[in-house]
Amino acid sequence: MKVSSRITAPVVLALLCAGVLIVFLWWQIARSTVVLRPDSPVVIPPDDFLNEPTITAPPQAIDPRDQALVHLRQGDLSALKGDWKGAQKEYKLSVEANGGLPALRKLATAQLQRRDIEGVHDTIKNLKSAGARPEDLLLLESIVELRTGELVKARDLLSGAPDSPQKHYSLALLSLIQGDHETAQAELALVAAGWEPVLRSYAKTLQAAYDEFALFPEGSELHLVTLLSRALAQVQECELALPLLIQVTNGKDDYRDAWIVQGYCELTTERSQEALASLEHAYNLDPQKPEIQYFLGRAYAALLQHGNAITFFEYALVNGFEPKAEVRGLIAEEALSSGDTKLALEQLAALTEDSAATLKTFEDFVSVSITAGNDEEAYVKALAATRRWSEDPRAFELLGTAALETSRDADARTAFEKALQLDPTLESAKKKLEGMK
Repeated sequence: MKVSSRITAPVVLALLCAGVLIVFLWWQIARSTVVLRPDSPVVIPPDDFLNEPTITAPPQAIDPRDQALVHLRQGDLSALKGDWKGAQKEYKLSVEANGGLPALRKLATAQLQRRDIEGVHDTIKNLKSAGARPEDLLLLESIVELRTGELVKARDLLSGAPDSPQKHYSLALLSLIQGDHETAQAELALVAAGWEPVLRSYAKTLQAAYDEFALFPEGSELHLVTLLSRALAQVQECELALPLLIQVTNGKDDYRDAWIVQGYCELTTERSQEALASLEHAYNLDPQKPEIQYFLGRAYAALLQHGNAITFFEYALVNGFEPKAEVRGLIAEEALSSGDTKLALEQLAALTEDSAATLKTFEDFVSVSITAGNDEEAYVKALAATRRWSEDPRAFELLGTAALETSRDADARTAFEKALQLDPTLESAKKKLEGMK
């Protein structure tokens, strides 16, 4: 049966944005009620936040003197791209720079994503020492037990805990994975009515899967499990979703959408070889689906098979995958890794023309152009960056760097001075200016 292209597009955007919702918008989670219905059309609410271009949004300005915030932001950007290893490294640096509870919470999130259970235990101890709320510690501790299969320990831990949204959320997860859906929904209702905004959003996402399934009285159990697995992936619980998905794919080998979500979850939890196998299965079922091609590209990239990664990213781009900027950036990364500078520059040039392009894109283009000996192109692009970000000191530092490469010393000096006028603390521009003396 041909499945509408609107079925898996929401899940792709939802899963790409989920990392942002955990680490980048911790206190500003929007309502998520989009439901993947593998066997029927999907209705997307008109105010659905998944349609917002969060992936290409430029980062907010951060005082470079505040290293804890700098590392937090870098961790957020890594998590946004699905690079949880990089995110964990940056969050750890933020903790070491006295980032406090926010940095510790984000570090725990990254460690959970990477199945670093020993690291999570250490972070929980540090959270306790830093004065974290007991209910937040309960949530972390219970999720660790759930993810490691210690369901009895999780229930014992939760049964004696004071009432809180965190307690009810963990009980909902426990009931869901045990197949006690009536209890799971009762617990989710308590969370949705509670005071914790992130968990309220997550509860609504999980309940939406039940609500969607209820519209189809003749729906199969595999359909329900797939919906719940997809919802678990949305709320960053891929480790709990995977055993459920394996039940589905073992029972229905041609369930394309289950294979897609399974492949995504395996990618997220750094099971790259398993992800490749799952996504190849989905590809065999539907070789034209751009979302499958995109995730296959990511799987090959994770396995350092750069040529194959580029091929599938290009397929996804041609077949209309959105956002295009995400794919172009990945093609550029893989091209650089494989030594194809020409292809990398083509993609970076296209990215700089995007209305949502960031200064980082221009910096990358200039850097690669200079390395490739295309100094004039680098200068022209840096000049364009200063027109686009006329109040950003980094744009003028970039222009100064490109000007030096083209022997425009006077222009370089003026650009560095302008950068320091905008930000007197910009040490890199200071050093370059001093190097010209």
